Amino acid sequence: MKESMRAKLAQLVHRLAEIDGALASEDAARDLDQFRRLSRERAEIEPVVARFREFLAAEQDLETAQQMIAEPALRALGQEEEGLARTRIGALEDELQRLLLPTDPNDERNIFLEIRAGTGGEESALFAAALLRMYMRYAERRRWQTELLSESPSDLGGYREVIVRIAGLGAYSRLKFESGVHRVQRVPETEAQGRIHTSACTVAVLPEADEVEDVKFDPSELRIDVFRASGAGGQHVNKTESAVRVTHLPTGLVAECQDDRSQHKNKDRALKILAARVKDAQVRAQQQSQASARRSLVGTGDRSERIRTYNFPQGRVTDHRINLTLYKIDQIMDGDLDELSNALTAEYQADQLAALAESE
Repeated sequence: MKESMRAKLAQLVHRLAEIDGALASEDAARDLDQFRRLSRERAEIEPVVARFREFLAAEQDLETAQQMIAEPALRALGQEEEGLARTRIGALEDELQRLLLPTDPNDERNIFLEIRAGTGGEESALFAAALLRMYMRYAERRRWQTELLSESPSDLGGYREVIVRIAGLGAYSRLKFESGVHRVQRVPETEAQGRIHTSACTVAVLPEADEVEDVKFDPSELRIDVFRASGAGGQHVNKTESAVRVTHLPTGLVAECQDDRSQHKNKDRALKILAARVKDAQVRAQQQSQASARRSLVGTGDRSERIRTYNFPQGRVTDHRINLTLYKIDQIMDGDLDELSNALTAEYQADQLAALAESE
């Protein structure tokens, strides 16, 4: 192991001890924001420190095995133990190298998942509903909480636009590569001739901003409009101006919510969605300014980038960023996304490791 890597790991051991001391103090819960930050940092550091301790133990095992080899009676056993220790050390060093890659500070955050129908008319709206079900089933498999925040239904039961909040550990890290254009090829229910149509939906995955620290709005930068909710809802819809639209004047970003009867709750939800959109725009601008010649294997996350095709007649799903095709479309549409997510994460980490090697 390189000394620079060993030094970084030793620093993390020291930092974990500092965090544990701070979290164990009597004043730890007085500042909830600080408590949240320290807890999040600890969750990131602890697995790395645990692996480093395993690595040090394996080094100790190697030293013991080499001492055994020096004893004629124990040489055969020592050689066997030496081989096992070296294999373990190599595997742990590779894992530690991956764990030390720069982490996305948003990985453990909750998310806002936005799905918008694109080209393809009503068929696109129906596919948006299918994608929503896919993500909701995936969240259910991982025991995450979901909350439908905003919806614009289509005439045949699809969605022109739908926004859902997904809350759970690692939600952003597992779904962040879903942003982009999802294309579907299938025979629509409305197609009498049995012809295959191609349509598309746009998916955006936004990390939820911390209520206090991440995005602070100057009231003068916001325009808040209230209006009557549209769509089904009975007499209440026609009488009460409960729907809220919030516009961030400096960026022109807009968020609206009309799903709750309470104007206050709709305003609160719209502000949270707006904060996530503003934060997302800030991060993207920063990433563009820091962009290197190397482009990530999993793409840019650009909303206009076609990332995946769902071909129902052939029963396949193809992710174009990593040239991965899986012939299990029914399972994927039922929320079995782990194979896709794991492959995308592995490619991303491989790209980071290659970039790191080039910079050294």
